Amino acid sequence: MKSQQTGPLECVVLVSTPWPLYSRPSIQLGTLKAYLRSQFPDLKVEAHHFYLKVAETIGYKLYQAISERIWLAESVYAALLFPERTNEIEKIFYREARGKPDLCKVDFKMLTSQVRNVSEDFINSTDWKRFALGGFSMCLCQLTASLYFIKRIKQGFPKLPVVVGGSAFSGEATRGLLETFPEIDFVVNGEGELPLSQLVRYIKDSGSLDDIPPIPGVIMRQGAKTQTPASFHQLQDLCGLPPPDYDDYFHLLKTFHPEKTFFPTLCAEVSRGCWWEAKKGPVRRKGCAFCNLNLQWNGYRSKDVSQVVSEVDHLTTKYKTLSVAFMDNLLPLKHSHKIFEQLGKLGKDFRLFAEIRASTPRRVLKAMQAAGTHEVQIGIEAISTRLLNKLNKGTTAIQNLEIMKHCEALGIVNVSNLILHFPGSDAEDVNETLRALEFALPFRPLRIVHFWLGLESPVWQDPRAFGLRAVFNHPNYAAIFPPDMFRSMRFMIQAYRGDLGHQRKLWQPVKKKVRAWKKAYAELHKRPSSSYAPILGFRDGRDFLIIRQRRLNAEPLTHRLVGTSRAIYLFCQRHRSLKGILAHFPQIAEDKIVPFLRMMVDKKLMFEENGKYLSLAVPERPSNP
Repeated sequence: MKSQQTGPLECVVLVSTPWPLYSRPSIQLGTLKAYLRSQFPDLKVEAHHFYLKVAETIGYKLYQAISERIWLAESVYAALLFPERTNEIEKIFYREARGKPDLCKVDFKMLTSQVRNVSEDFINSTDWKRFALGGFSMCLCQLTASLYFIKRIKQGFPKLPVVVGGSAFSGEATRGLLETFPEIDFVVNGEGELPLSQLVRYIKDSGSLDDIPPIPGVIMRQGAKTQTPASFHQLQDLCGLPPPDYDDYFHLLKTFHPEKTFFPTLCAEVSRGCWWEAKKGPVRRKGCAFCNLNLQWNGYRSKDVSQVVSEVDHLTTKYKTLSVAFMDNLLPLKHSHKIFEQLGKLGKDFRLFAEIRASTPRRVLKAMQAAGTHEVQIGIEAISTRLLNKLNKGTTAIQNLEIMKHCEALGIVNVSNLILHFPGSDAEDVNETLRALEFALPFRPLRIVHFWLGLESPVWQDPRAFGLRAVFNHPNYAAIFPPDMFRSMRFMIQAYRGDLGHQRKLWQPVKKKVRAWKKAYAELHKRPSSSYAPILGFRDGRDFLIIRQRRLNAEPLTHRLVGTSRAIYLFCQRHRSLKGILAHFPQIAEDKIVPFLRMMVDKKLMFEENGKYLSLAVPERPSNP
């Protein structure tokens, strides 16, 4: 590759632009900085978590509201990147802000002016000529912001080599990015440690970028069309990784006025990839039909238990904060119990967040809760087994209700999603969902999300199998980007022609029911005397059980189960098959047990699916694991 000359490599700059969550340091920057320093001890690496400065400037509340919706986030810097398209971009912002109190009254032009000023201050106050390489993290909601910074920096410092990486562009989509934006010299496909360190090593050894040889995992702008398909170059295992370095984030935070400071949530990782999607023997699972989160990885790898515990202990001690978010797409089920068991022995009052699978056993949840897990996101997505099969989740509705129940019992906040409008879903899927919702009412409501088509997801790869007639870039990108750029790039969010209008109409009853669920749950927990009491709870009297079923705008119902009825109900705290119940209570005839189970289901005290039964009431007092 023929490129510009560069001086001796003494300093590298890494930048994370808006709009990641402001309250967390960038794990991408922290991990890459720590790895580069471990490979090149004499190398100075500056990591700029610049999004934090933008949040402080426009206000944390407004920043958070914008960062939670991709089209709001992308529109702000799009207006700075393409000012001639401001009118079209502004329409997207206000359409997305409609009905949101924190956003609908925002003056878009004033907002973009604030963002421009703080961005230009950062660009102009930084001596970019000191750096031999500039790296930009380009993940969800960072596309237009990163492009704006790269373009502006290159205007003043055209000889600065720029490399980008992140989940916003992976695989073959990187080629369109390189061809469309000449300011970008390299794109890392997949994780960055090995490709970036090899690029740094070449610059360090040669002092230039002339005739740079091919680097696995790196796609170069010049010759991008003729290069072999994008490949991965990733670590064989994660055991040699040093803990992330978040010093720059905390140094920036210390410069803020005391009223603007806060205790951040540290980001940590146990694994990379998704074990549900990973290869098993000669066969590779397709993974969840809607998911494209794992395009930047090949397979699944996880750290040792001792390494995870040591890193969390090190990070929280070093930065004097106790909130930690595990950034894994999916925690390793095999080692999770040990990880949280050992975290619980550190003697620290953690506040932890993690993403888990619905098949996570209660004993693991109990260890997570004991270690300080306050919030989880579970891969629920649906409470219709028929729809879960279409989503290729490998779980069932009764499993999802069971883990929702366990979270309620353990006081773990469940912030999981319910996907609507999945292509190919039908009236039977909706009816199954409506039925399950009747039984889910005692538990924290799920968040409604509308299906969106991700580039290279299984649905995108085989659209006709899901009833889609065509797939293409999301039309919002056509408003954000000039026509030639829109046509030459493939974006991570796609759109399609299919049954979307039918889906919107089909799922209206579910949306209505979920709104009522949220209202009832909030009202029943608002009263001072019952804010911590479960909506459906029981107290155990050793040989009898009292179940209280709280209702909105009505007196609670109470039920007493005695003797064997109590024993059966407690036995079904985990979902059990009828065969398993009969085997556990051989002294009771089937024609006695089945009517009892049916009565419990009719009263919404148990859920039944395909001959399996789950008791729904949770202990009014925390129970033993």
